[in-house]
Amino acid sequence: MASATPRRRFLKTAALATVCAPAIFTAKRSAAQDVIGDGDFKYRCEHLFPQLPDRYTWQITHNVAVDPDNNLYVIHEGDATKTDHPSIFVFDSAGKFIRAFGQQFQGGGHGLEVRVEDGTPFLYVTGYQQVKSIAKLTLQGETIWQHYAPMKSGVYAAGEASSPEKIWGRDRFMPTNFAFLPDNGFLLADGYGSFYIHRYDSDGNWVSCFGGEGDGQGTFKTPHGIWIDNRKGGDSEIVVADRANNTLQCFTMDGGYKKTVSGFGLPANMDTNDKLMVVPELVARVSLLDRDHNTVATIGDDRERVLADKKENNGFVIRTDESKWQQGKFVHPHDACFDKEDNLYVAEWVATGRVTKLTRV
Repeated sequence: MASATPRRRFLKTAALATVCAPAIFTAKRSAAQDVIGDGDFKYRCEHLFPQLPDRYTWQITHNVAVDPDNNLYVIHEGDATKTDHPSIFVFDSAGKFIRAFGQQFQGGGHGLEVRVEDGTPFLYVTGYQQVKSIAKLTLQGETIWQHYAPMKSGVYAAGEASSPEKIWGRDRFMPTNFAFLPDNGFLLADGYGSFYIHRYDSDGNWVSCFGGEGDGQGTFKTPHGIWIDNRKGGDSEIVVADRANNTLQCFTMDGGYKKTVSGFGLPANMDTNDKLMVVPELVARVSLLDRDHNTVATIGDDRERVLADKKENNGFVIRTDESKWQQGKFVHPHDACFDKEDNLYVAEWVATGRVTKLTRV
């Protein structure tokens, strides 16, 4: 059986390194003003870090991933009418564009992870909206396999796998994110569809599921993110970002409910390094958690302004107007991951896309 390593866990075992990325200086802003966070958790903040070539445009950034060479992968939802435009972009650690692919996910690009199998890294991708599928790709964008709704689960409408359409509902397949298992299988969160967590084997065959719609303690309202927390200091466990319930739910590795962690604002996904868990929250902040899932730091908090915007306009409007985005503040963090030096990348659910690099200082 192939060995497997989650894409975000290519981390150095030494203490957290200090990596200084170039700061942007202006007459009105110093390098110190680009540093956000407090205490032991300070980062140099570079919004709009990777830049696309002129022939491409951002179209709502969704998720980020890092490969063994510390290259950054970004997926956006994309525009279904722009069928020749890629939805996945690759950059080096300095933000320089390398390549693009993934036209088949346009209009529905969502989650992505990098996983190493027998020494070879692969990209796992989820698509929602009209795409309604999961896929395994090479890092160059070649498709290894692509699967649709797991009809054996018995939770989906007839034709959901054979004739996917842009139809929402609890009997629809709208996958959002992956978590990788020690037996080389993986878990899949159907975050916008059935609200079930599906278990697959190493070949992408459906095995079982748990969860479904509900108010917590093993059921979900938008189980958008999922991760395996195997940091030292506790048993390995499945953690689900139960977004609309504003909680994280923790489970045993066989899917048994353990506990709920509250106090979040629409948590969207998770990632871990050796010590910390990062939780991007759609309500305008990124949180860092210790092994017991206590919050030890919040970064870029702009909740008050973003929630006031929602109340005043009956919806989030700041996300559509780049002129209202503020340095060092987040609007709608949708995904975040650590790189090999324990810096952070944050992708935001905003109309014209934004990926921020947070360099540890």
